[in-house]
Amino acid sequence: MSQYWSPVVHNLTPYVPGEQPKLNNLIKLNTNEHPWGPSPKALEAIQAATNDNLRLYPDPNSEQLKAELARHHGVQVSEVFVGNGSDEVLAHAFMALLNHPGGLWFPDITYSFYPVYCELYGITPRILPLTADFSINADDYLPTDSGRAGAIIFPNPNAPTGRPLPLSEIERIVAGNPQAVVLIDEAYVDFGAESAVKLVARYPNLLVAHTFSKSRSLAGLRVGYAIGQAHLIEGLERVKNSFNSYPLDRLALAGAVASVQDKEHFTDSCAKVIAVRENLITDLTALGFEVLPSAANFIFVQHPKRAGAELTAKLREQAIIVRHFKQARINNFMRITIGTPEQCRALVEALTIILES
Repeated sequence: MSQYWSPVVHNLTPYVPGEQPKLNNLIKLNTNEHPWGPSPKALEAIQAATNDNLRLYPDPNSEQLKAELARHHGVQVSEVFVGNGSDEVLAHAFMALLNHPGGLWFPDITYSFYPVYCELYGITPRILPLTADFSINADDYLPTDSGRAGAIIFPNPNAPTGRPLPLSEIERIVAGNPQAVVLIDEAYVDFGAESAVKLVARYPNLLVAHTFSKSRSLAGLRVGYAIGQAHLIEGLERVKNSFNSYPLDRLALAGAVASVQDKEHFTDSCAKVIAVRENLITDLTALGFEVLPSAANFIFVQHPKRAGAELTAKLREQAIIVRHFKQARINNFMRITIGTPEQCRALVEALTIILES
């Protein structure tokens, strides 16, 4: 019955999210969820907001959350935009800010929602290969005689590789493209990379996106935000208010505000993930794995003697789920979310047995 579809739908290749299997005693290391729970204060705030006021619409401007985020990042409230998860924030940015002659430039190995949004919004992508060691070369994003970008987007740290780009290199890209919006997707930045938010005051073309799904352990709440100068935020607000004036419900707003206020829990939980990550890198390296440098809550690994697809399948037989990508250049890699110490030990033990077989 696809004759009822609008023409654009026929050409879409939808994003495929990480598998959410319903299996007992599963060690789930495939979707980059935080291994520890959100701030207890966030949970208390959500419970307190579960009352008769749910019959009322939430604040369409999310003013309290914007104020907390502005204080957290040292920016003005007018420089903060919030949305229903960072994917919605990105979607609004694609429509409001990233569709210009010259196309949207991004890496060949990166967040796979970017090409989906290009198809959805009719944006011409320009795909730039990562280097041989899977890093972003800033020079590739600078204008040349053959052309300049209409807009630029990439994650930092990149996904699925986990490699961070130094802030100095990000600044070279932003400063070298004053005609183009540069969107830095910082979903994983709190696990060891340096945020570009500190550059926002100097560059009117810089937008930085964040999410509560990773470092704040609130993937189920769906809260994301962006920081940029007020004229960029105004563009996002115009799209948002033409699409959905109430993107965040009362429970999401209450939990997100409390999460930002609980700085100690945020700092401690990120530090725990980083410590487990470094131990896991050491253990997998000892098993012969090549592990890319990571500043995220996951690692990207391959083994020189065993195929990634095979290892993924054998781990699944032991109820351990990691993510394998079939894309060219990375089809031997596995992306492994950092779990609890117990989960990571179980992973290492399972891989030791598999490699010995």
